[in-house]
Amino acid sequence: MKYFDIKSFFKSDSARLTQLNQPILKTVKHNGVSESKTVHIANWGTELSLFSGADINKPAWKDSYKVTVDSNLIVYQALTPDLKMREIRIKLVAGKVKYMIILDSTKNILYSSLEKLSYFPDSLYLIQKTQTVKLLGTNKYDISGYFNHR
Repeated sequence: MKYFDIKSFFKSDSARLTQLNQPILKTVKHNGVSESKTVHIANWGTELSLFSGADINKPAWKDSYKVTVDSNLIVYQALTPDLKMREIRIKLVAGKVKYMIILDSTKNILYSSLEKLSYFPDSLYLIQKTQTVKLLGTNKYDISGYFNHR
């Protein structure tokens, strides 16, 4: 495995969060209108699926990312514009993930999408998405979940 194993990390962290079974403060915002609720997440694997889906450990992509390692920060940057996962930043302290920030982008004649996924294992996950569909316009979505919000 050449790159950090994002899929395994989120599988393991989903299991940890399921075991903790703590309520989170979840906020969903669509085009500026937001709603917040304290909820229990029944399936963390599903809740964090966008994050685990950012796994770049596919044989076809083994030389597709520039890797920069600077002390405790690993940065993966796409080398070609056709790759959906544009950049991944992983901060490690003593071998543990402190945060992960994932940028992905999709663009074609009819559609463009920009997503920023931020994950802080002990406090927060944040999904920020801007979608533009020709003839339908732009939609902005923010989904956040705060752990230990009490």
